[in-house]
Amino acid sequence: MTKLGTLYLVPNTLGDDDRNEQLPWVLPSETIACIAKLKYWVVEDAKTARALLKAVDGISPLTCTIQEMQMSEWRGAARHAKYGDSVKPADLLKPLMAGNNMGLMSEAGVPGVADPGAELVLAAHQLGAQVKPLVGPSSILLGLMASGLNGQRFAFQGYLPQDAHERSAKLKQLEAESRKLGQTQIWIETPYRNTAMLTACINSLATEALLCLGVDLSLPTEMIVTLSIAEWRKRYPNEAACASLQNRPTVFLLLA
Repeated sequence: MTKLGTLYLVPNTLGDDDRNEQLPWVLPSETIACIAKLKYWVVEDAKTARALLKAVDGISPLTCTIQEMQMSEWRGAARHAKYGDSVKPADLLKPLMAGNNMGLMSEAGVPGVADPGAELVLAAHQLGAQVKPLVGPSSILLGLMASGLNGQRFAFQGYLPQDAHERSAKLKQLEAESRKLGQTQIWIETPYRNTAMLTACINSLATEALLCLGVDLSLPTEMIVTLSIAEWRKRYPNEAACASLQNRPTVFLLLA
C-alpha cells in the first residue's frame, strides 16, 4: 500500500505589496524552505500562487520550475456547485494518495480561515493523510492581538449582509451578543465597502461600544485603532471622512 503524502497548509502574504519585500517579514525561514520543496498544489488563484512561489524562489530555490509544478484551482465547494463543476475535493488530492506531498495555498492569509480550503483539509483527514499547518499571517488573529479587546472569548462572523437594513440589524445583534457574553465579535468586509461598513457601525452601535479597525495588517501602511463609537463619530463625522479607508483590507472587531 502506497504511503500517503502530507498536505501542507501554506500561508500567503496579506495585501498587494511586493511579495519579495514581504516574505522575510511575514513568513519564517522554515515555512519558506518547506514551500520551496513542493511540486503539487491546490490554490485559490494560480496567478497569486505563482507570484508567491516566484518570491520564495529568490530566498529558497524551488525544487522544480513553476512551469513544471502541477497546480489546480479550488475556490470552495459552493462556488464550484454554483457553476456546475463536477470536481470534488478528493479528486484534487490524487497526488497525495499517490504518496506525494501537496501544498494548499490561499490567495491571502491562511487556508480554511475566512478562505476556501476546509473541504480539502477534511478530505485529507478522511483519507488518513497527515495535515501540516505552516506558520504565517492571519489578519483575523493579528487584529485580535492588537485590538486590546477580549482575546479569551471571541467569534469570527465572516462577512456581514450587504443590504443596509440587514447589515444594521446584524450589527445590533452582534452588539447584543457581545454585551451578554463578553465576547469580541470579528468580521471582515470587501475593501471597497469599508466606508459603508464603518458608517453603519457609527450609526448603528451604542456610543460606549468599542470598535477596532485593523487596516493593511503586516504592511508598511498598517493602521490599528481601537476607539469607542462616540470617539469614532468625532473622527469620522460623515461618510466622506471615511474615504481614506476605502479599498484597504480591513478587519473589524467589536466589544460592547
